[in-house]
Amino acid sequence: MEGKTKVLIVEDEAKLSRFVELELKHEGYDVVIASDGRKAIEVFEEEAPDIILLDLMLPGLSGIEVCRRIRKTSAVPIIMITAKGETMDKVMGLDSGADDYITKPFAIEEVFARIRVALKHKRKDADTSDENRLKVRNLTLDLGSRTVRLDDNNIELTKREFDLLAFLVKNKNIVISREQILNKVWGYNYFGETNVVDVYIRYLRTKIDDKYNQKFIHTIRGVGYYVKDDEE
Repeated sequence: MEGKTKVLIVEDEAKLSRFVELELKHEGYDVVIASDGRKAIEVFEEEAPDIILLDLMLPGLSGIEVCRRIRKTSAVPIIMITAKGETMDKVMGLDSGADDYITKPFAIEEVFARIRVALKHKRKDADTSDENRLKVRNLTLDLGSRTVRLDDNNIELTKREFDLLAFLVKNKNIVISREQILNKVWGYNYFGETNVVDVYIRYLRTKIDDKYNQKFIHTIRGVGYYVKDDEE
């Protein structure tokens, strides 16, 4: 194994955590441990692990909340550990940003296999990271993790806001009509009011332009909108 991959185990069952830790170390991994949700966030920020094994049921913060918070700033692979037969737990885990899940009780060989798959996907994503990244001035969008950063500031957007901003940035310096935006971002089957575009443009301006006193989104009255690549 090239270098040592660091695994963060977030598990409140001490015996299970210790068992997985010893097995992973035997396979050549570095291991760090957190036994509750709040500690998991601290250890993640301090240790920068390469992959996380995250139990769903935790004291402090739930695994779902831990996953959501980490996903605001990082695309690190997260494998959720769920209880046997809890389908909704698996769905919630994946919806919150987990890459995969393991159901208790599990064989350690399954853990190894899922870690290998997740790391393989991570390397593949890294190879195409430039393709997944959009940039306009000091504003960066990561299409893989669906995160937005302006300098060192993380900007939280809804799915629709992100899709709209990504479409504008992909076509920076090109004026795009409301109809084009509706077709691309909302879909050809959308039959609502076209002013929904204006509403979401206002949301983006509030969260980015107004908040950070920088003008990214411009209006051409009667035509549409565009993102400008150079400052005024």
